[in-house]
Amino acid sequence: MAIARATAADVAAIAPLFDAYRAFFTGGNRLDESQRFLEKRVARDESVVFLARTDADVVGFIQLFPLWSSWYCRRIWFLSDLYVREDARRRGTGRQLVERVIEYASETNASSIMVELPRREQHLEEFYRRLGFVRDEVFELARYTVGGA
Repeated sequence: MAIARATAADVAAIAPLFDAYRAFFTGGNRLDESQRFLEKRVARDESVVFLARTDADVVGFIQLFPLWSSWYCRRIWFLSDLYVREDARRRGTGRQLVERVIEYASETNASSIMVELPRREQHLEEFYRRLGFVRDEVFELARYTVGGA
């Protein structure tokens, strides 16, 4: 298994996985929309995507978005998306992707990595805990949805 930072040349291979990830949470497949979104984020350097590859086959990805901490005057990485193809699960792929993100956070002198945990996916709290993530004792997330999006 090889973990590498994705480039524009990798987007077409990642897009079906990203679309499957989105479909799981939002329902329905929209491959064109998923691919355009990834193309823009990667081309504009607005996100960092790492992919997991076995031979020439992309089997998983993880996507980060940059935030900043005004308290610490340092970057925070928001771990937005993690997906491993169903036939490649339970082989440590997700763990390896998150471990690469932890290394990347250190390489970029970030103060932390934040991840939202969907309430309906309770097993993820244990997954991230085993990798060193802890529940934030200071902040509880509140969300305002603009325009019913």
